Amino acid sequence: MKEFLEGSQAIAEVIKLCRPGVISAYPITPQTHIVEGLAKMCADGELDSQFVNVESEHSAASVVLGAVATGVRAYTATSSQGLFYMAEVLYNISGMRLPVIMTVAARSISAPINIWNDHQDVVSLRDAGWIQLHAEDIQEAADLHLIAYRLGEDKTMMLPVMVCMDGFILTHGVETVNMPIQEEVDKFLPAYNPPYKLDVTNPMTLGPLVDPDYYMEARFALNETHKEALALIPKITAEFAKVFGRNYNGLIEGYQLNDAERVIVAMGSVCGTIKEVVDELKKKGKKVGLLKITSLRPFPAMHIYQALKNIPKVAVIDRALSIGSFAPLSAEVKAVFFGKPKRPKAVSSFIVGLGGRDITKDSIKEIFRLLTGKEKQGEFIDLKPELLKESYE
Repeated sequence: MKEFLEGSQAIAEVIKLCRPGVISAYPITPQTHIVEGLAKMCADGELDSQFVNVESEHSAASVVLGAVATGVRAYTATSSQGLFYMAEVLYNISGMRLPVIMTVAARSISAPINIWNDHQDVVSLRDAGWIQLHAEDIQEAADLHLIAYRLGEDKTMMLPVMVCMDGFILTHGVETVNMPIQEEVDKFLPAYNPPYKLDVTNPMTLGPLVDPDYYMEARFALNETHKEALALIPKITAEFAKVFGRNYNGLIEGYQLNDAERVIVAMGSVCGTIKEVVDELKKKGKKVGLLKITSLRPFPAMHIYQALKNIPKVAVIDRALSIGSFAPLSAEVKAVFFGKPKRPKAVSSFIVGLGGRDITKDSIKEIFRLLTGKEKQGEFIDLKPELLKESYE
């Protein structure tokens, strides 16, 4: 059923259809509308779920950890500093193999204080052991939550999943969304029935102290499961397509790659802008394309290699920094080609859109223009030179 919805409202409606037993979150811009909507649904009796009010994001993460550990489907959401405040618990959730689902409304990190979108928060937590999926638009963001529950709760996975959507651009944007109905969701997403849980009738321990004889193997197993997810994600998205009629690969998406000589690699809502520019330039005879990365973790290295190995010039755009080093997504894409027989002539790195700065079609055209045989390393696009001296001072 098509509805004209704000992104946050669409996510709240989809989460309701997933029937979580426990919801806990702490308000932080621009995530607040999601859990505000869910809290109202619980209060009005539309959703049979316990909404737990807490005093911090750390507590919210702890509540959903406990809920899933006792065999109850759970949900939370956060953003920016709130995600960082959760960080200690996030590592525990993945290490205990608990399939918590969390929406992250991607936002910049202080200081200086900035509430607008970039990817610094989510990219900084890429090594927390969570599967991390990035949405291009509101429809994909809503659908990825259904896919996330089905994936995380698969008995071969038992992993937490972050669904990342660009703050304000998607959380507060309004689009026409094909909303599923309860019968479709129930067909795709069975009731949560974990293979293990805390139960007084069958005592067990989750997350115990282990010495050096065991810890390394536990981390190895977590890493191996992420590798296995690379094969499972496309299978689940294929099942999703059969039920809902919308197709996703779940790992990467190529756009106009067949004859492309210059390709931009990107994540999130900027991919829509890039597609528009690609279409404009194709009409002018330019051989350009886009490779959208949906799954940052697990990182689909071989899929990226196959998509880009014959492309002469590649640009990777980051909406985050690894200060003092290479841009994070760019570094990972470049590592894909290490030791490989085929590779692009140049893989350039560009920094865009930090702190919510607009990434316009002109910005994208400039990146395509700058793609030459010579690699560019961490070049900032749309800097304001007149402010640089002031910033240094």
